[in-house]
Amino acid sequence: MKNPTTNNIYWHDSFVTKNDRHQLYGHKSCVLWFTGLSGSGKSTLANAVNQRLFEKQISSYVLDGDNIRHGLNADLGFSPEDRQENIRRIGEVSKLFVDNGTIVLTAFVSPYQEDRLLAREMVEREEFIEIYVKCSLQECENRDPKGLYKRARKGEIAEFTGISAPYEEPANPELTICTDETSIEASVEQIVDYLVEKQIILF
Repeated sequence: MKNPTTNNIYWHDSFVTKNDRHQLYGHKSCVLWFTGLSGSGKSTLANAVNQRLFEKQISSYVLDGDNIRHGLNADLGFSPEDRQENIRRIGEVSKLFVDNGTIVLTAFVSPYQEDRLLAREMVEREEFIEIYVKCSLQECENRDPKGLYKRARKGEIAEFTGISAPYEEPANPELTICTDETSIEASVEQIVDYLVEKQIILF
Protein backbone atom coordinates (compact mmCIF):
# COMPACT_ATOMS: atom_id res chain seq x y z
CA MET A 1 0.00 0.00 0.00
CA LYS A 2 1.31 3.44 -0.91
CA ASN A 3 2.20 5.67 2.02
CA PRO A 4 -0.26 8.61 1.81
CA THR A 5 2.40 11.00 3.12
CA THR A 6 4.35 10.54 -0.13
CA ASN A 7 1.51 11.51 -2.48
CA ASN A 8 2.97 14.95 -3.12
CA ILE A 9 6.64 13.99 -3.01
CA TYR A 10 8.55 13.38 -6.24
CA TRP A 11 11.95 11.83 -6.91
CA HIS A 12 14.58 14.13 -8.45
CA ASP A 13 17.38 12.50 -10.43
CA SER A 14 20.88 13.81 -9.85
CA PHE A 15 22.84 15.39 -12.70
CA VAL A 16 25.90 13.53 -11.36
CA THR A 17 25.34 9.77 -11.52
CA LYS A 18 26.75 6.91 -9.49
CA ASN A 19 28.78 5.81 -12.50
CA ASP A 20 30.22 9.32 -12.78
CA ARG A 21 31.45 9.00 -9.20
CA HIS A 22 32.89 5.55 -9.89
CA GLN A 23 34.91 7.07 -12.72
CA LEU A 24 36.09 9.91 -10.49
CA TYR A 25 37.08 7.68 -7.55
CA GLY A 26 38.53 4.85 -9.60
CA HIS A 27 36.52 2.14 -7.86
CA LYS A 28 32.94 0.90 -7.54
CA SER A 29 30.73 1.29 -4.49
CA CYS A 30 29.02 -1.33 -2.36
CA VAL A 31 27.75 -2.25 1.09
CA LEU A 32 29.92 -4.48 3.23
CA TRP A 33 27.32 -5.73 5.71
CA PHE A 34 29.02 -7.19 8.79
CA THR A 35 26.62 -9.28 10.88
CA GLY A 36 27.25 -11.45 13.91
CA LEU A 37 26.87 -11.72 17.66
CA SER A 38 27.95 -8.97 20.01
CA GLY A 39 31.64 -9.46 20.68
CA SER A 40 32.26 -11.37 17.46
CA GLY A 41 34.50 -8.58 16.14
CA LYS A 42 32.26 -6.83 13.62
CA SER A 43 33.29 -3.27 14.47
CA THR A 44 36.95 -4.18 14.89
CA LEU A 45 37.04 -5.90 11.52
CA ALA A 46 35.01 -3.22 9.73
CA ASN A 47 37.34 -0.50 11.01
CA ALA A 48 40.42 -2.51 10.07
CA VAL A 49 39.13 -2.95 6.51
CA ASN A 50 38.21 0.73 6.40
CA GLN A 51 41.74 1.67 7.45
CA ARG A 52 43.19 -0.52 4.70
CA LEU A 53 40.92 1.08 2.10
CA PHE A 54 41.74 4.58 3.35
CA GLU A 55 45.46 3.86 2.99
CA LYS A 56 44.78 2.97 -0.65
CA GLN A 57 42.84 6.23 -1.14
CA ILE A 58 39.53 4.44 -1.56
CA SER A 59 36.42 6.31 -0.46
CA SER A 60 34.86 4.36 2.41
CA TYR A 61 32.95 4.90 5.64
CA VAL A 62 31.96 2.80 8.68
CA LEU A 63 28.45 2.82 10.12
CA ASP A 64 28.72 1.27 13.59
CA GLY A 65 25.68 -0.06 15.44
CA ASP A 66 26.40 1.61 18.78
CA ASN A 67 27.39 4.91 17.19
CA ILE A 68 24.22 5.07 15.09
CA ARG A 69 22.09 4.49 18.20
CA HIS A 70 23.62 7.62 19.74
CA GLY A 71 22.06 9.76 17.02
CA LEU A 72 20.00 8.64 14.03
CA ASN A 73 18.43 5.69 15.87
CA ALA A 74 18.51 7.05 19.42
CA ASP A 75 14.73 6.68 19.59
CA LEU A 76 14.80 2.91 19.03
CA GLY A 77 14.97 0.08 21.53
CA PHE A 78 15.71 -3.60 20.99
CA SER A 79 12.30 -5.14 20.42
CA PRO A 80 11.94 -7.08 17.14
CA GLU A 81 10.00 -4.13 15.71
CA ASP A 82 12.64 -1.60 16.72
CA ARG A 83 15.43 -3.83 15.43
CA GLN A 84 13.63 -4.02 12.09
CA GLU A 85 13.32 -0.24 11.91
CA ASN A 86 16.97 0.11 12.95
CA ILE A 87 18.08 -2.00 10.00
CA ARG A 88 15.61 -0.36 7.59
CA ARG A 89 17.08 3.06 8.36
CA ILE A 90 20.64 1.79 8.03
CA GLY A 91 19.75 0.16 4.73
CA GLU A 92 18.46 3.50 3.42
CA VAL A 93 21.56 5.36 4.64
CA SER A 94 23.80 2.70 3.11
CA LYS A 95 21.99 3.09 -0.20
CA LEU A 96 22.84 6.82 -0.17
CA PHE A 97 26.52 6.04 0.43
CA VAL A 98 26.52 3.57 -2.46
CA ASP A 99 24.90 6.17 -4.72
CA ASN A 100 27.69 8.55 -3.65
CA GLY A 101 30.27 6.07 -4.94
CA THR A 102 31.44 5.13 -1.45
CA ILE A 103 32.15 1.69 0.00
CA VAL A 104 30.09 1.66 3.19
CA LEU A 105 30.90 -0.83 5.95
CA THR A 106 28.01 -1.51 8.34
CA ALA A 107 28.68 -3.26 11.65
CA PHE A 108 25.35 -4.32 13.14
CA VAL A 109 24.22 -7.47 14.94
CA SER A 110 21.21 -7.46 12.56
CA PRO A 111 19.95 -10.78 13.95
CA TYR A 112 17.02 -11.42 11.61
CA GLN A 113 17.41 -12.75 8.08
CA GLU A 114 14.28 -10.95 6.91
CA ASP A 115 15.72 -7.57 7.92
CA ARG A 116 19.08 -8.26 6.25
CA LEU A 117 17.23 -9.30 3.08
CA LEU A 118 15.33 -6.01 3.15
CA ALA A 119 18.64 -4.11 3.31
CA ARG A 120 20.03 -6.24 0.47
CA GLU A 121 17.07 -5.47 -1.77
CA MET A 122 17.60 -1.72 -1.41
CA VAL A 123 20.69 -1.79 -3.65
CA GLU A 124 21.74 -3.58 -6.82
CA ARG A 125 22.49 -7.29 -6.53
CA GLU A 126 26.28 -6.98 -6.82
CA GLU A 127 26.37 -4.01 -4.44
CA PHE A 128 25.47 -5.91 -1.25
CA ILE A 129 28.13 -8.12 0.32
CA GLU A 130 26.99 -9.91 3.46
CA ILE A 131 29.88 -10.81 5.74
CA TYR A 132 29.03 -13.24 8.52
CA VAL A 133 31.44 -12.53 11.35
CA LYS A 134 31.19 -15.97 12.89
CA CYS A 135 32.27 -16.56 16.45
CA SER A 136 31.01 -19.04 19.01
CA LEU A 137 28.74 -17.73 21.75
CA GLN A 138 31.20 -19.03 24.32
CA GLU A 139 34.08 -17.07 22.82
CA CYS A 140 31.92 -13.93 22.53
CA GLU A 141 31.06 -14.29 26.21
CA ASN A 142 34.70 -14.84 27.09
CA ARG A 143 35.62 -11.63 25.30
CA ASP A 144 32.59 -9.62 26.49
CA PRO A 145 34.38 -6.30 25.79
CA LYS A 146 31.47 -4.18 27.04
CA GLY A 147 30.33 -6.46 29.87
CA LEU A 148 26.99 -6.97 28.15
CA TYR A 149 26.86 -10.77 28.34
CA LYS A 150 27.52 -10.69 32.07
CA ARG A 151 24.67 -8.25 32.54
CA ALA A 152 22.40 -10.23 30.20
CA ARG A 153 23.05 -13.43 32.17
CA LYS A 154 22.01 -11.57 35.32
CA GLY A 155 18.79 -10.49 33.63
CA GLU A 156 19.81 -6.83 33.62
CA ILE A 157 19.47 -6.53 29.82
CA ALA A 158 16.27 -7.69 28.15
CA GLU A 159 16.14 -9.08 24.62
CA PHE A 160 19.89 -9.53 24.31
CA THR A 161 20.87 -11.41 21.15
CA GLY A 162 22.29 -14.86 21.81
CA ILE A 163 20.97 -14.98 25.38
CA SER A 164 17.34 -13.89 25.56
CA ALA A 165 16.78 -13.05 21.89
CA PRO A 166 17.56 -15.13 18.79
CA TYR A 167 20.27 -14.73 16.18
CA GLU A 168 19.48 -16.14 12.73
CA GLU A 169 22.70 -17.11 10.99
CA PRO A 170 23.02 -15.98 7.36
CA ALA A 171 21.96 -18.72 4.96
CA ASN A 172 24.21 -17.74 2.02
CA PRO A 173 26.60 -14.94 2.96
CA GLU A 174 29.11 -13.78 0.39
CA LEU A 175 31.83 -14.22 3.02
CA THR A 176 32.14 -16.00 6.35
CA ILE A 177 34.94 -14.85 8.63
CA CYS A 178 35.62 -17.04 11.66
CA THR A 179 37.12 -14.53 14.05
CA ASP A 180 37.76 -17.09 16.79
CA GLU A 181 40.08 -18.90 14.37
CA THR A 182 41.44 -16.17 12.06
CA SER A 183 43.57 -13.12 12.86
CA ILE A 184 42.38 -9.60 12.07
CA GLU A 185 45.13 -9.26 9.48
CA ALA A 186 44.14 -12.45 7.67
CA SER A 187 40.46 -11.51 7.87
CA VAL A 188 41.13 -8.12 6.29
CA GLU A 189 43.07 -9.78 3.49
CA GLN A 190 40.19 -12.17 2.85
CA ILE A 191 37.75 -9.30 2.44
CA VAL A 192 40.07 -7.15 0.34
CA ASP A 193 40.84 -10.12 -1.93
CA TYR A 194 37.10 -10.59 -2.45
CA LEU A 195 36.68 -6.93 -3.44
CA VAL A 196 39.52 -7.26 -5.91
CA GLU A 197 38.13 -10.52 -7.29
CA LYS A 198 34.73 -8.88 -7.88
CA GLN A 199 36.49 -5.89 -9.50
CA ILE A 200 35.02 -3.45 -6.99
CA ILE A 201 38.49 -2.16 -6.24
CA LEU A 202 41.82 -2.44 -8.04
CA PHE A 203 44.99 -2.93 -6.02
